[in-house]
Amino acid sequence: MGDAIVASRKPFYKELKAGRSYLWCACGRSKRQPFCDGRSHEGTGIEPIRYDCTVDGEEVLFCGCKQTATGPFCDGAHSNIPGGYAEEAERAEDLPWAESDAEGIRSLDGHCYVIAAEATRPATAGDWWCRTIVSTAMGAQHQAQFYGELRRGRSPVLASPAGDVVLWTMAGQGNVEISGRSFPLARDMGVYVRGGEAFRFTQQGDAPLGVHIHACPATDALDELATMPDDFDARWPDRTVGVDENQRHAMGPRYFQMLVDKRIGSTTATQFIGHIPQSRAEMHRHLYEEALIILSGEGVIWNEGVRARVRAGDVIFFPRKHRHSLQCTHPDGMDVVGLIHPGDNPGINY
Repeated sequence: MGDAIVASRKPFYKELKAGRSYLWCACGRSKRQPFCDGRSHEGTGIEPIRYDCTVDGEEVLFCGCKQTATGPFCDGAHSNIPGGYAEEAERAEDLPWAESDAEGIRSLDGHCYVIAAEATRPATAGDWWCRTIVSTAMGAQHQAQFYGELRRGRSPVLASPAGDVVLWTMAGQGNVEISGRSFPLARDMGVYVRGGEAFRFTQQGDAPLGVHIHACPATDALDELATMPDDFDARWPDRTVGVDENQRHAMGPRYFQMLVDKRIGSTTATQFIGHIPQSRAEMHRHLYEEALIILSGEGVIWNEGVRARVRAGDVIFFPRKHRHSLQCTHPDGMDVVGLIHPGDNPGINY
């Protein structure tokens, strides 16, 4: 019996064909990575894993380190093997800096951008104010995000016209009503609203209630309803998740905690909170679309041809398969909250 060996520090990106079967090398010895060559595993006791593709053009990441718990696919385990997490080598410092426009948006390569959530709040805004952060009109395909601020009273009754909603409480306290069911709401809390349900906020205390509202799949606007429906999905009674250090997952020198995910009913969108030490990640891509909220610290987001400074209160939007690197420059590190869709593991990259 042999042990699996690391064939590649990163997973292998492949586009598959419907009706075909693929034999993934689990031992790491094949000369046809990531696939089995039919003989290298002999005597190891490690058999290849077969995957039957049913969707033409399916995009997958076959594990290269052979340490995955979800074979044949990557689960992010490569970040925790020796040498598996690498920092970006020093890059040329002559890349231009993205400049902010009147909307507080710094555009990078493609549809990637940084946006200051509160940049356009008018002095004459009422008790409820909401602006678009991510939308189909801004280049997103799989998620939208809105930033809402409630100074007193109650917000309008809101709903996504397309599907699920995931909330993050940025500041203040109060409660959120989801289709007739009320939940306490405090800073640093994730909330899940199922597709077809509506929600509204009530502010309490002295500070305004600030909430990031993610809608999945993407849309250009939230619906405002005249009344609150009474159709809460009681099959999933737990809808709020707080920060819990005991739930952290290591990802090299970084760590993250899952917040909204399959445990409370969200099957395609995943919310997480993470910490990034002072470092610069190597350039990488994801198969999911991601919106990242900077909670504390500061740093630089690098693209291939441009870079932008980021700090607490900023949101970074990453399209699928967009090559990027996030650098934390603060000695105390950087805390972030991310929403990925479609996806269930923020540790997977290639």
